Amino acid sequence: MKIRKGDEVIVIAGKSKGATGKVIAIDVKRERVTVEGANLIKKNTKVDAQGKGGGIVTVEAPLHVSNVALVEDGKPTRVGYTVNEDGKKVRISRRTGKEI
Repeated sequence: MKIRKGDEVIVIAGKSKGATGKVIAIDVKRERVTVEGANLIKKNTKVDAQGKGGGIVTVEAPLHVSNVALVEDGKPTRVGYTVNEDGKKVRISRRTGKEI
C-alpha cells in the first residue's frame, strides 16, 4: 500500500470528495484508510457499566485506499518507488519527482 499513517491525503471520490486530512489508521488486509475529518458517520453508543458514555457520537469511518490520493502543494499526486544511491527503496511523487 503506497499510503502510510501520517500522510496528508485528499479524498477524490465519495461523499467527502475534496476533503483533506491526515491518515490516522490503516487496515492493510481490507485496503482501507481512516482520514481525519473525512467520511464522518453518526454512531450510537451504549451506556457502559458505570452508567456513562451513552449517546450519539460522530466518528471517522474507513475509506477504500483507491478513493484517496497523496497531497503535494494542495494537489493530488500519485506515488511511485525508486531506489536511492544507498540502495534504499523510497517513495517519490509522480507529479514532481521529489522524495516523499
